[in-house]
Amino acid sequence: MHLATIAESARDVDFAMRWGFGMQQGPFELWQEAGWTQVAKWVQEDIDAGKALSAVPLPKWVFEGAVAKAGGVHTPEGSWSASQGQFVPQRKQSVHDRQLFPESVLGADAPDATQAGTTISDEGDVRVWTLDGEVLIASLHSKMNAISPDVAEALGAAIELAEAEYKGLVIWSPDDKFSVGADLQAMLPAFVVAGIGAVEGAEQELQNVMLKLRYASVPVVSAVKGLALGGGCELAVYSARRVAAMESYIGLVEVGVGLVPGAGGLTYIARRAAENAAASTGTDLLPFLTEGFTAAAMAKVGTGALDSKKLGYLLEGDVIVANRDEVLYVALQQAKAMADAGYRAPLRRTFRVAGRSGAATIQGQLVNMRDGGFISAHDFHIASLIAGVVTGGDIDAGSMVTEEYLMALERKAFCSLILHPRTQERIMGMLSTGKPVRN
Repeated sequence: MHLATIAESARDVDFAMRWGFGMQQGPFELWQEAGWTQVAKWVQEDIDAGKALSAVPLPKWVFEGAVAKAGGVHTPEGSWSASQGQFVPQRKQSVHDRQLFPESVLGADAPDATQAGTTISDEGDVRVWTLDGEVLIASLHSKMNAISPDVAEALGAAIELAEAEYKGLVIWSPDDKFSVGADLQAMLPAFVVAGIGAVEGAEQELQNVMLKLRYASVPVVSAVKGLALGGGCELAVYSARRVAAMESYIGLVEVGVGLVPGAGGLTYIARRAAENAAASTGTDLLPFLTEGFTAAAMAKVGTGALDSKKLGYLLEGDVIVANRDEVLYVALQQAKAMADAGYRAPLRRTFRVAGRSGAATIQGQLVNMRDGGFISAHDFHIASLIAGVVTGGDIDAGSMVTEEYLMALERKAFCSLILHPRTQERIMGMLSTGKPVRN
């Protein structure tokens, strides 16, 4: 009834309800999807019977004319404007050129990102495609964009293809999440049949993919929006650069299912601490390690891109984009610019770790938290394993280690927890209810 006076078209109302109130679809979209004419009759019947909250009848354009003929207010030609009495297209400004696949409404027949461009391959729940023939794009389409062994294999193949024939690789998903991490459900059958060895093998393959990302001869850019948790976070931090929407929620959350980050997340924390310490005037490594350890041990997730930057999951050279529809465009431009500037992968080098003395310091703090009732005994056990990995295990402080060495410690800790009854309770609880189990 008020459409003519409150908005240019029904599209604006639906977008307002999505963006302002978190609805997945606006009211006009829901109405149109349910059947425009039938729902309109039901609403009018309720109004006539005095069952509706308002006695005002529906306007005539609902039942007759262009809207009734089209079966709704949203069409490929545009959305219904009650004030103008016609369908009006979405306004086009120069800034919209940066939105390759902008958010649209049901019935508008907008370009489908899952079918756009030229598909190179679509195996292992990863579509590898290109828009311009210069930069390769890898889009995950598994459930919640989880990373299974098949996804890891497909990503590895995409990196090799990008190195051989393209300027770079962009990892981007068209939906509202980047990746929620490793697919635990995909690992269970292998664990049941072949035991812990199968899990360790899958973890090592995933770690190898992360190292492929980091040391690829072409730039790999992660285009992040929405959730980037666990393995999704590790995918992002091992990329050469990250382009993140403002509403990006990044973190290592494996503790929630009784595990430690096992695809290089702890190795990243240790390496970044060493790099930050080397760039400072101090000689003590532990202060630079504390924040990363705490974030992983407490499963902290950034409340947005800026907070994720504070946690160390986004770096100074990364790009934060206000509009999530622009993330892919900016990521593609970043990949091209890095390639044109003569991108070279970082050198493989050793770095310092805090050693057994650093682990002992962290352990003392954990004992106080456990004895004070702030964490459970199993939380203490998991955090102790994390401390052991990020400090380099039972070696002297200041020892130089490789990423492969720390990743081996990660796998050992990860596999020991898979066999732990308390961790198995947490995993099964998460898979069955979708909520973390505190035990």
